[in-house]
Amino acid sequence: MTDASATAPRRPGEQALTALGLGAPALDPADASPHTFPDGGRWRTEIPSCEGPEALAVVLKESSRLDVPIHRISQGSGVWMLSDAEITEMVEATAARDIELCLFTGPRGTWDIGGSTRTDSGGGGLRARGHDAVAGCVEDAVRATELGVKCLLVADEGVLWTLHRARSAGIIPADTTLKVSALVGPVNPASFAVYERLGADSVNVPSDLTLDHLTEIRRVSAAPMDMYIEAPDDLGGYVRMYEVAELIRRGAPLYLKFGLSKSPGIYPYGHHLRELTLATAKERVRRGRLALDLLARHGAGGDMAPLGTRLPGSLNRFEISS
Repeated sequence: MTDASATAPRRPGEQALTALGLGAPALDPADASPHTFPDGGRWRTEIPSCEGPEALAVVLKESSRLDVPIHRISQGSGVWMLSDAEITEMVEATAARDIELCLFTGPRGTWDIGGSTRTDSGGGGLRARGHDAVAGCVEDAVRATELGVKCLLVADEGVLWTLHRARSAGIIPADTTLKVSALVGPVNPASFAVYERLGADSVNVPSDLTLDHLTEIRRVSAAPMDMYIEAPDDLGGYVRMYEVAELIRRGAPLYLKFGLSKSPGIYPYGHHLRELTLATAKERVRRGRLALDLLARHGAGGDMAPLGTRLPGSLNRFEISS
């Protein structure tokens, strides 16, 4: 990837539009996020929807071919949809490249027997319904971390708080990171701050948040933010590649997630979806290359966090009572 940090960043079409009398207003320095990852980097990368060892192998091969740096790889079907051998293979493959592997925890409402999620209102959405669903998420977390997984995806506030307490108590490793799913992501600064205090180490926000919304969040929280630069159709199908530099400026520390619009859902994954899953995994990496090329062309490709970094730094938490 071209090192563009030595040149002044420019906005898309800036020179041509200015020459035509159509230049944009100057950026307001007050809108910029003052926060970074612990190492000083302002952005990391993530390839989502990597549903098993075979898809992971495709992603790793394509990232090497296209020179796409990857900090995190995440999976959406869930720990329970993978065998111990498959999890171990994924842990070993990502560890060899110093990439964080993130697996989704347990039962979620959209797959449960509860009918409310199939109503127009959506009911409780992906949240864990009842004690047994929470227990399933905890079971997944313990099993995954015992096999070497260091990052867990959650879609329920109670599960998040429970797993945060579990790592504080030594039930799961203290350096386990907890990531809030895009499927329940907060849409205002107050709720974002609550997720941070409940134990989130990174928080997916919906891809339709405006730039001003990101600035509002950054005025109350420094927790890493995850955002689909291109969102899958079930999350809106938004494509925001030309905004990447400004998303980083407003939202840092930010994980750039390279999703894929115009592709069917693949959760929960099985072999019957193999060809689609492998093809879309490969294309997500290519989309990442396109976004990084845009950053480089605009002179905004600097400030990437070093590869191999994964921890979020010091964050605000609710007190855990004994």
